[in-house]
Amino acid sequence: MDELKEKRSLWDEAPGEAAPASKWEVPLAERMRPRSLEEMAGQGHLLSGDAPLARAIRSGRVPSCILYGPPGVGKTTIARLMASLTGRGFLEINAVSANVAALRELVAEAKRLKGLTGRTPMAFVDEIYHFNRQQQNALLPSVEKGDLVLVGTTTENPYFEINKTLLSRVVVYELRALGAGDLVRLLERALSDRERGLGELELSASGRTLGEIALGAGGDARQALTRLELSAHAVAAGGGSVIDVETVRNVSPKALQRYDRDQDDHYRIISALIKSMRGSDPDAAVYWLGRLVAGGEDVRFVARRLLVFAAEDVGLADPRALSVAAGAAYASDFVGLPEARIILSEAVIYLSLAPKSNSAYKAIDGALSAIERGELQEVPLHLRPGGKGYLYPHDFPGHWVAQKYMDRPFKFYRPGGLGEEPEMARLHGLKGDGHDADEDEDDPARQPGGELLAEE
Repeated sequence: MDELKEKRSLWDEAPGEAAPASKWEVPLAERMRPRSLEEMAGQGHLLSGDAPLARAIRSGRVPSCILYGPPGVGKTTIARLMASLTGRGFLEINAVSANVAALRELVAEAKRLKGLTGRTPMAFVDEIYHFNRQQQNALLPSVEKGDLVLVGTTTENPYFEINKTLLSRVVVYELRALGAGDLVRLLERALSDRERGLGELELSASGRTLGEIALGAGGDARQALTRLELSAHAVAAGGGSVIDVETVRNVSPKALQRYDRDQDDHYRIISALIKSMRGSDPDAAVYWLGRLVAGGEDVRFVARRLLVFAAEDVGLADPRALSVAAGAAYASDFVGLPEARIILSEAVIYLSLAPKSNSAYKAIDGALSAIERGELQEVPLHLRPGGKGYLYPHDFPGHWVAQKYMDRPFKFYRPGGLGEEPEMARLHGLKGDGHDADEDEDDPARQPGGELLAEE
C-alpha cells in the first residue's frame, strides 16, 4: 500500500490542487482559434462587410444553418462565434455517437435554457451528415418552433447527405479552402503572438518559409499551424532562432493531399480534368490528372472517363483518339501504378491536343430525344430480314446507292468542322459544321434534338 501511495505521489498533486496547465500542452491551432470575426482567416464572402452571415451575426438573429466546407477552414470556430457574439447558450452534441434519446435530452435542455434566458440557444452538431434520417427528423420540430438554432457542420455535400426535410429548414453556407495569403497572415500572427502563439520563443521566418508552410497545408489553417508549431519547436530545441525552408521540409516533407475518392474532391477534380482537356489545355489537364494519381484514385475510373471523353469531345475530328484512350485503359490496368501514370499522361495530353467534335454525342442524343417524344418508326419492309427490294450497296459504283433507311427521315448528324471530320463528311456529300442548321433554321418541321427532313 505504501509503495502504491509513493508511485501515485509521483504523478498526482495533493488533493484539491490541480497542476497548472501549460499553454504548450495545447496545440497551437487550438490556442490561435479566432475570438472575433476580425481574426478569422479567409471566408470574406461570408464574414466581411455586408456579407450575409456577418449581417446575420451583427443583427443578433442567426439562422439555423449548415456550414459546409473542407477541414480546417473555420466551420467550428464560426459556429462558436455565432453563439458568443449573439449571447446564446452553446449546446454541443457528437453526431457519431448521439442517439435519439440524447437528441431529446438536447432539445429539453434547449427549452430550459430558452426559458431561463429568453434567448434561443444554439445546438451545434459537428459532421451532421453522420446523423441518420431518424436522428435528423428528431430535430425538425424544435427547429421549426424556434426552440433551438441548429448549426451543423459537414465536409460532405449537404445536398446529397442531409435529409431534404431538414435541409429545407436551414441555410447552407459554403466555406472555401484558405488561400496562401490568408494562411501566411495567420502564420505571421501565430509566430509573433506572445499570449497564445509562439512569440515567447523569439523565432523568425522569412516570407518564403511561411509560403512553403502555407503551400503544403492545402488550404487548411489547422494543418498550417501544426506545421509551423512542429518546425518552431524543432528549431528551438536545437538552439536556433530562424525557421528556414529546409527545416519545414524536414518536418513536413509532403504537402497535404486533400482528396476523398468517394466524395466531393472525386467529382470536382475529374470534372476539372475533363474540362481542361475539352479546353485543349494539356498543362492543366496533366495537373488535374496528377491530383487524381496523388490522391490514390482508381486507375480504371480515370481510364473510363478518358474513353468517354475521346468519343464525346474528340469524336470524329480524330477517330484515332478512341483507340488511344482504349489502349491507355488496357495498358494502365495491365501495368498498374506507379508506371500507369505515364500511360495516362500520354493519353491525357493526346486528347487535350486533339481537334474537338461533339457531333457523335449530339447525334445520338438527338435520336434518343426524338424517340422519347414518340417518334417510333416501323422498320421499312426492304430493310427487314429477307425483305424484298433491298439494294445491296456493294453492287453499285462507289459502293453506294440511293435508298430509304427511315420512313420519315430525320437529320441527327451534323458534321463538325475540325480535324478529319470535314473531309469524311465531304466524301459522303454532307456539309460541314453549322451549314445545315443555317439552311433550315426557319423550317417548322424542325424539332429539338433532331430535325425532320422535308421530303422531296
